[in-house]
Amino acid sequence: MGVWEHPEAANICYLGLFAQQHRGQEGAGVVSRTRSQDGAPSRLHAHRGMGLVADVFENFDFELLPGDSSIGHVRYTTAGGNLLSNVQPLRADISIGPVAIAHNGNLINSDALKDELIRSGAIFNSTADTEVILHLLARAPRLHADRDTYVREAVIASLQRLKGAYSLLIMFEDRMFAVRDPNGFRPLCVGLLDGSVVVASETCAFDLIGADYVRELAPGELLELTPSGGERSVFPFGVVRETPCVFEYVYFARPDSKVFGRDVYGVRRRLGAELAREHPVAADLVVPVPDSGMTAALGYASESGLPLELGLIRNHYVGRTFIEPKQSIRDFGVKIKHNANAEVLRGKSIVVVDDSIVRGTTSRKLVAMFRRAGAKEVHMRISAPPTIDPCYYGIDTPQKEELVASRLSLSEIKDFLEVDSIAYLSVEGMYRAIHGGDPENAAKKHEAGAPGEPPRKRFCDACFTGNYPIGTPSDCGKKQTELLPS
Repeated sequence: MGVWEHPEAANICYLGLFAQQHRGQEGAGVVSRTRSQDGAPSRLHAHRGMGLVADVFENFDFELLPGDSSIGHVRYTTAGGNLLSNVQPLRADISIGPVAIAHNGNLINSDALKDELIRSGAIFNSTADTEVILHLLARAPRLHADRDTYVREAVIASLQRLKGAYSLLIMFEDRMFAVRDPNGFRPLCVGLLDGSVVVASETCAFDLIGADYVRELAPGELLELTPSGGERSVFPFGVVRETPCVFEYVYFARPDSKVFGRDVYGVRRRLGAELAREHPVAADLVVPVPDSGMTAALGYASESGLPLELGLIRNHYVGRTFIEPKQSIRDFGVKIKHNANAEVLRGKSIVVVDDSIVRGTTSRKLVAMFRRAGAKEVHMRISAPPTIDPCYYGIDTPQKEELVASRLSLSEIKDFLEVDSIAYLSVEGMYRAIHGGDPENAAKKHEAGAPGEPPRKRFCDACFTGNYPIGTPSDCGKKQTELLPS
C-alpha cells in the first residue's frame, strides 16, 4: 500500500493494509516520509511488527509516523523465514539517500544475486529476497550529475537485474516508484484520494479508504511520483510477456476486488458454474468450504439447480495461534476453525465445493467431519485444476512431493479423502470462466501471442500445468555472468 502527498498518509496506509490483511498475516509495517525543511534533512519513520495489522498497530500513536507520504506491507512468507527482520517495508540509508521498499512476489534469482553481493562485501540484515534490491540500489553507479536522472536510472538498472515476480513500491526522500515486473505476475493498481495518488495490490483497499480507482499498472511499467503531483511512466524492460498469476482468481485475491482487469467475484462464480457443467452429480445440497469455496459454490448451485446450504460453519474469531490441548481431541486443528452443521447434513447427499486441495490433509478431516454429522454421501468438487507443481512466483505452495495431486491419481485421491466421488475443473474450463464463458473468445485470448510469435498462455498457470513462464530458481544457478558494479 502506498500514499503519495496526503496529510494523513500513514493512517491511510494502515487502513489500506487492513483491507488487504488476507494477503499476509505474519507481519505488518508502515514507513512514512517527512520532507526536508528549515535545514532538517528528510527522514523515513518506520513501525513494524509481527502479527496482524490490528495487533501491530494496537493503541499506536500515528504522530510517530509523520509526513505526507508512506508505504506499507503485510507479510506472507515465500522467501526467508518468519522473522521480525524480514517484516517489510525494509529501510536503509544509501548513497542516493534514505530508501524504503515493499515487495509482493518472489525473486527466483535472489540466491545467485545474494551470493555475488556477499562475495563483494555486502552485509545482509534479513533473509528476505527483497533485501537484494536494496543492495543493488546502493551499488548503482552514478552516471549522471542530475539527481532526478540518477535516481531513476539507479532504480531501472537494479530492476533489470531481477528475475521473478515483483510488484514493488520504492520510496525515497523526494519520490516514490511503483513497478510491476515484465510478466505482471502480481497485481498493483493506482487510485486517487482527495487529489493524492494511492497505490495498492487490490482495489478493495481503495473501497475502504474512499479512493477512486484509476487504473491497473501495466506489466513492465515503472510509475514515478514526484513532488506536487508530478508523474512519469516508463517501460524499461524491453520485452513484456504478460502472464499474471491465475491463482489470484482461484484463491488469493479478495472476491470484492478487481484484479487483472476482471471482477474476482464474477470469475469465481463462473468457475463454479463451469465446474457444475463439467462434473454434475445427483445430490441434495451444495455445501461450500468457507470462506474460500463460497463464491464458486454459489456458481455451482445456480448452474446445477441444487440448493446451497451452510453445512460447514466457520469460526471467524480464531486467532493466528491457539493452545492445543495435550489430551488428544480428534481433528482439533480443523474443528477450531470449522464445525459441521448436523441439522443440515443428516441423511443428505452433499456436493462439497472448495477452491483447491493442496496436501489433502484438511480436506480429509472435513470429509470425516461430514460423515460424523450424518451425511449420506460426500462428493468433492474443486473449482480449479489439480495443483501438481509448486509456485516460485509468490504463492507459498509446498514442494511437489507434498502436493496430493502430484503424488496420487484421481482414484487414489478419492480413496485418500474417503469421498464418494471427486472431480476438478479442467484447465480449459478455468479459462472459459476467466474470459466470461465464451469458448471462442477464451481460446483466442488464452492462446494468442504477439505477431510473429508462437501461441502462448495469457496467465501463469504453472501450479496446474508445470509450465513456468520464466523458469524456476534451479534455472538461475548460483553464479552470475554479469559482475556487479563496484
